[in-house]
Amino acid sequence: MGGTYALAKVISMSGVQTLIVEDSDAGSRLDRWFKRLFPHIAHGRVEKLLRTGQLRVDGKRAKGNLRLEGGQSVRIPPLPEPTEVKDIAPVYEADVHFMRSLVIYEDGDLYALNKPVGLAVQGGTKTARHIDGLLPALGSGCRLVHRLDRDTSGVLLVAKSAKAAAWAGRAFQNRRAKKMYWGVTNGVPKPSSGEIKGYMTKGVLDNRFGNVHAGKEVMVAVRHGTDGAKHARTLYTTLSKAGQRAAWVVMQPLTGRTHQLRLHMQLLGAPLAGDPKYMTDRPLPGGLENCLHLHARSIRLPREGAEDLYIEAPLPTHMAHAFDRLGFDTRMPIPDLEDDF
Repeated sequence: MGGTYALAKVISMSGVQTLIVEDSDAGSRLDRWFKRLFPHIAHGRVEKLLRTGQLRVDGKRAKGNLRLEGGQSVRIPPLPEPTEVKDIAPVYEADVHFMRSLVIYEDGDLYALNKPVGLAVQGGTKTARHIDGLLPALGSGCRLVHRLDRDTSGVLLVAKSAKAAAWAGRAFQNRRAKKMYWGVTNGVPKPSSGEIKGYMTKGVLDNRFGNVHAGKEVMVAVRHGTDGAKHARTLYTTLSKAGQRAAWVVMQPLTGRTHQLRLHMQLLGAPLAGDPKYMTDRPLPGGLENCLHLHARSIRLPREGAEDLYIEAPLPTHMAHAFDRLGFDTRMPIPDLEDDF
């Protein structure tokens, strides 16, 4: 491996805080969510804060394994001023080069990465390499602002400090951050544009299409009042079609539910091409790679006293190939989907 860089994590946080859980963090364990925000606090200290009731969710005591829901408030007690953290894991030169290669924007507060397909944002079972674990390669104190699915590419924001994370995070929590996704669908959505909304919750993938992932967890549409159901809204429009075989769809999620866009496109009769979980019995259009065709194309973030920050990520190779193959022209003007709503 290449050389290593010794990094110190310095975070200044004091006083009682109340943080609102963003929708993209729904389903996270309380203890892991806390550690992502305050990595300098030892695990034993977190357990003590929970045991003594100093760390609370919606005003109530909670255990570390509590699964958070979007919109919940978490009381953060006064935390000690950290000092330089020693004996931290080394950061390898190869990781520094890799992470720097993903950077498409940088200022004093934020990095914007163009996350590649197949790289997880956070760790989990059998996931050793992920963006969260590689953040020290960008500098001390970096933390994720939001998340993307493993197989979704595109704009991913990383804050350089706790203060920047709080500022950017509020924009997502207050629905002021505007995210636009591009997708190639297997078939054409019907209707071709509009708003799709309804309730969704966790379910289990069936074996209708001989899917090798049958039995795995997926999101399913349900009626209001179903246990665990959450409301989801997506604006979308079809910009171009390749007959009835495929379409280029622009999507703007107004909520941040897990797999929201993937489920919504399936419900419109045109799931995203190459989606292994939200499928159709139609074969994949010829010449397209069998991987998810969903890309977080852009984010617009409001800034106080300054122009909005707009960041756009180039298409990944497999989607650029699909656009070329299907005759979609990326120079087409993109309409403001909110104009009609």
